[in-house]
Amino acid sequence: MRRFPLLMLMMLGLGLGAGAARADDNGLIYIGAGISRNKIDNITHTGTPVTDIDKTSWKVLAGVRPVKVFAVEADYLDLGNRTSTFINGVGSRVDAKAFAGYAVGFLPLPVPFLDLFGKAGVARWKLNESSAGTLPPSSFFALSDKGTNFAWGAGAQARIGNIGGRLEYEHFNIPNTSGAKVFSLSVVLDLF
Repeated sequence: MRRFPLLMLMMLGLGLGAGAARADDNGLIYIGAGISRNKIDNITHTGTPVTDIDKTSWKVLAGVRPVKVFAVEADYLDLGNRTSTFINGVGSRVDAKAFAGYAVGFLPLPVPFLDLFGKAGVARWKLNESSAGTLPPSSFFALSDKGTNFAWGAGAQARIGNIGGRLEYEHFNIPNTSGAKVFSLSVVLDLF
């Protein structure tokens, strides 16, 4: 959690240092928040599928766009959680979250209020899983796994003034799952 404020300060410094490079009507520094529909299937423990996460959650983002066709962006994604109880008295809880950093390329369109974009970067994810048995003999296990993997995404955004709406898809791999698939709808605000 300590890396997130440091990352935000670094992005703010980049944006302030590149203040003269503002391109057209684009905001140089932007922030956003939105809702996301997250899906992580086939979460396994010791080779056996345990559960899936298929939840609506939230995300926040911040970026620096020094020129019309390029930006650098950071996201925090709450990927959701899932609690399951099985008939044999065993229950499990899984939750996941991720930080992601992207280079974003915008397609130059003749329509000034519409952007189509693709992004590539890395996602630093964390997956926590715990299970407890209520029938004798009681069992308990906890698993916390984290890693960094290639991440990519694509989307579209429409802007009116310094406010925009963004629809996007992001994907990255998480070992022992079928990967994280994130659909999101966000509101973006250009600050400068």
